[in-house]
Amino acid sequence: MGKDHNTELGDFLRSRRSRLRPEDAGLPPDVSAGTRRVPGLRREEVALLAGVSTDYYTRLEQGRHPHVSEAVLDAVARALRLDDVERGYLHELARTTAGSRRGRTRSPAPVPRVRSPVHQMLDVLGEVSPVLVVNHRRDVLSANHLARALLTDFDALPHRERNLARFVLLNPAARELYGNWEEVAENFVANLRLAAGTHPDDARLNELIGELCVKVPEFNGWWDAHRVGQCAHGEQHLHHPVVGDLTLHHETLTLPADRDQEICLYTAEPGTASAETLRLLASWSAPTHPERNLPDDADAERHR
Repeated sequence: MGKDHNTELGDFLRSRRSRLRPEDAGLPPDVSAGTRRVPGLRREEVALLAGVSTDYYTRLEQGRHPHVSEAVLDAVARALRLDDVERGYLHELARTTAGSRRGRTRSPAPVPRVRSPVHQMLDVLGEVSPVLVVNHRRDVLSANHLARALLTDFDALPHRERNLARFVLLNPAARELYGNWEEVAENFVANLRLAAGTHPDDARLNELIGELCVKVPEFNGWWDAHRVGQCAHGEQHLHHPVVGDLTLHHETLTLPADRDQEICLYTAEPGTASAETLRLLASWSAPTHPERNLPDDADAERHR
């Protein structure tokens, strides 16, 4: 969003300490007493909890400590009650702020391709579950017919629009589809912030974030909250224009053999009305010929 990583690190730390009350951190009364001019913890309180000097923590928050150790970052993470995702994000921001990437020219990364066995798995699961393969930007690298019927036909979209976050946040149909659209959208923003911390030089990711900043009224407030998340799992309530209402659980699975690829799988609880509705959608959308997810001649362009 146009900020350097010194600013991102400081903003993230300030946002995390502002949400934590002194009593939640177990501070003794004589430290947390008195009139407070800032929400949450003061810098000196974070420093006390982390076991470092106030000056050291202040320089860290200002991005002026280029060689902070992992042990200190872990201590700050514990002081701020960060979860595992936030802890990893803090380490990544600190490494970037230290200049580990600054001035380096990166060779283009190999174009990731979805392997044929993964395509076959998506096709088999298409009988019962919507499934997509995405990367860190949430570009849709592959989708089975049931996922396309449930969400949108990503294969029919221009390459730059084949992105799950873009669909949720920019497509008016998504606001009608998701009964809990605001929750889903905010989770995608948290995921994009996490991706921006781990891939700060990704031009296409930065372009997407900038576009969302301009076009989505709610985006700036969600982004400035500095929430980070993985979109790992959750419940989604959908109102499909063809089959009606259904509640699905989504689960994100990593592919250890394939760098930067994840499987997003949607399931309905067996024996529920949603399971029957999903079967109806599968029957309605079943292809009349074998699927060929994401033709090879489109792969290279859309994965760049």
